[in-house]
Amino acid sequence: MITTVGVLGAGQMGNGIAHVFAQYGYRVFLYDISEAQLEKAVNTIRQNLERQARKGAIAESLVGETVGRITATKNMADLAGCDFCVEAVTEHEPLKLDIFRKLDEIVQPGAILASNTSSIPITKIASVTKRPTKVIGMHFMNPVPVMKLVEVIRGHATSDETFSLTAALVAGLEKEMAVSQDYPGFIVNRVLIPMINEAIFALYEGIATAEDIDKGMKLGTNQPMGPLVLADFIGLDTVLAIAGVLYDGFKDPKYRPCPLLVKMVNAGDLGRKSGRGFYTY
Repeated sequence: MITTVGVLGAGQMGNGIAHVFAQYGYRVFLYDISEAQLEKAVNTIRQNLERQARKGAIAESLVGETVGRITATKNMADLAGCDFCVEAVTEHEPLKLDIFRKLDEIVQPGAILASNTSSIPITKIASVTKRPTKVIGMHFMNPVPVMKLVEVIRGHATSDETFSLTAALVAGLEKEMAVSQDYPGFIVNRVLIPMINEAIFALYEGIATAEDIDKGMKLGTNQPMGPLVLADFIGLDTVLAIAGVLYDGFKDPKYRPCPLLVKMVNAGDLGRKSGRGFYTY
């Protein structure tokens, strides 16, 4: 039975994942190397819970109860007793592999290790552990407390038991599951990132302004936001990283990142988080 969950990485995705697990009654250990990031994450979780309470989505008493279930730590060894861990650090393969090597040595042998990666092969991540049958992809969407979808990705060795337990967790968080095979980009980013990249090419080639590209896709295809606004929201560095995984993984020129995207990332124009991307914030 899963009662204690470890979340590695206290950034935007990590704090959202910790939020939903704690909200649904799990004890959560939230790990990050930065004390400031941990403090920010817990404050963000509290603010988001208070917003939910004001809207009537949750009882006000749940705010304090939920935050009280979260233990923030800079020591990965504190996750030793966790039944289930979700890694949610930066989309950087060497970093993720290093974390899984360390986590595999720390966490009890029966625990499941999941990655929130949006593009890196689960089979590759599992290969650096001694428990490949207990490694799985659990890709939450941003913002985690609001978005209903979780992509679940089985690695080459992921067991049926690991998959079933993960599927039950998704259902217990009142989210919907989409199951993907372990190929670059999985489902969502396999479709989404090439669309965003093509929108960037349209801007790069002078076909239309950013505003008109977004207006065309928003009003013409009924998307809640245009692809360039969405790219800014995701972070252009993350978009580029996933585009690179697709390009390297398939060796197909249709996944080639737009030169404008590369230039903007090199310039530090990363979207909302840097204050400037395709738009200014």
